[in-house]
Amino acid sequence: FCWEHVETQYGNMHCIMTGTRKANRPVILTFHDIGLNHKSCFETLFNHMDMQEITRQLPVCHVEAPGQHVGAKTLPNAYTYPSMDQLSEALPAVLSHFGIHSVIGLGVGAGAYILARFALNHPDLVDGLVLININPNSEGLMHTVANKTTCVMFHEIQTNHDLIATYRHHISVTMNQSNVSQFFRSYNNRNTLEVERPVPGGNINVRTLKCATLLVVGDNSPAVEVVVDCNAKLNPTNTTLLKMADCGGLPQVDQPAKVIEALKYFIQGMGYSKLLLISLLFVASMTRLRSRTTSSSSFLSFDGSRSRSHTNELQHGQTHSDEKRGRTRHNTDVSMESISNSNVDQIISKSTEVAC
Repeated sequence: FCWEHVETQYGNMHCIMTGTRKANRPVILTFHDIGLNHKSCFETLFNHMDMQEITRQLPVCHVEAPGQHVGAKTLPNAYTYPSMDQLSEALPAVLSHFGIHSVIGLGVGAGAYILARFALNHPDLVDGLVLININPNSEGLMHTVANKTTCVMFHEIQTNHDLIATYRHHISVTMNQSNVSQFFRSYNNRNTLEVERPVPGGNINVRTLKCATLLVVGDNSPAVEVVVDCNAKLNPTNTTLLKMADCGGLPQVDQPAKVIEALKYFIQGMGYSKLLLISLLFVASMTRLRSRTTSSSSFLSFDGSRSRSHTNELQHGQTHSDEKRGRTRHNTDVSMESISNSNVDQIISKSTEVAC
């Protein structure tokens, strides 16, 4: 891997590039939440052995907001911290620097918001988005929930005391507090994402995310309400809502295996299934799923030992062809009960809501 400070019009972005870029393959582009950096936000996920199936085929570019990397010096008094919009507009310079032409964005919290805005303004550069705990609203909207979701260390306080202690230590010891405060203020001053769900028979040219999008939230997270609100504003034919059972606000840390499994299905649904090294068990379980799937409806439950009433919600959609790239995207609106045991192992080419 290599790391560089990439100069942009809004300040230097600390970037870590891993893997080898290959023609006609996207790069996974990550962006962290407030109080975190690429290591504390994504290290557990990317160090998981199951993630190697993805990273062997797709390179990764971690981007850190100005002053948020480990060992960062306090930003100069004369420096004006960029807004969320400006941080999203700094990303094209990062992609240009590394020669990246298309990405699959993976963001958490503030990072999810930044990547979503980037995709809205630069749809040709984004193949897909995986957005964890995204809040599409300005701070003035749904204010109480928004306050809870901006500080990552409070996400897990009721369910995982060891994890909360770890992240408190990280934020207080390894992060530059002045710089974190500036990033936090920038996020609190964000604008609402101007997105609108297309209505059949109505205006189909509304502003919305055009790429395949996976929204992820833990069912015990304070972010559930705002993520569901975001899902209601997006195009149901290319949006998946994934609710993870028994999980708080750090699903990529608390349950990395489930998140990775969802990532595999998502990437396969985008047309990249041949890139992933799929085990025989995975292939067999996909075959079993196909045999049980009807042409009109599907239900995803990744834990055969239990199910919940709220996972019976289904929304039906259709696959659509991505003419620009000449491949079929599998678009799922999903609320998953559990992704643990690969009993049902496919994101289906329908709009389905799944809880995990």
